[in-house]
Amino acid sequence: MMKTIAIGIMLSCLAMALYGASCHSKRIEELDKLGTVRLSIKQQAFELWIADDVSEQTQGLMFVSAERMSPLLDGTERGMIFAFDRARALNFWMKNTIIPLDIAYLDSDGVVVATYTMAPLDERPGQYPSGSPAQYAIEVNAGVWGRIGLRPGDAIEIPSPVLKHSP
Repeated sequence: MMKTIAIGIMLSCLAMALYGASCHSKRIEELDKLGTVRLSIKQQAFELWIADDVSEQTQGLMFVSAERMSPLLDGTERGMIFAFDRARALNFWMKNTIIPLDIAYLDSDGVVVATYTMAPLDERPGQYPSGSPAQYAIEVNAGVWGRIGLRPGDAIEIPSPVLKHSP
């Protein structure tokens, strides 16, 4: 009986490990298919994946490793920019996001309305609200906004490939 239970537990662990690895590698392939944009914020260079449809926005940086988010050789930080069709109240969570992230919410003019450092795997609702209508969100490695001094009220020029205009 104990042997059967032990084998069952091991098979369950193996299945979960394979599922996690499958999700991770699939997400990496999906990231490679996304467009990217380069921009500068407070004199720090960034290369951001563009999430501008519901599917991409829902996945966000789920299952992305710290290694994948490492700065490029030239010091350029990695991240993701979420572009919505209009400004509205936004609220992000960290489901299946295994690394801590900073988020900045921006209004339709690119003005930062709120920033947070988000804890990995934090699925509590309402933890990271925009507070004011936001049309864009930028996620980067935790600590980057503090290091470069990004604060609400700062303006970020939204590159034309990610601009979305209100109807």
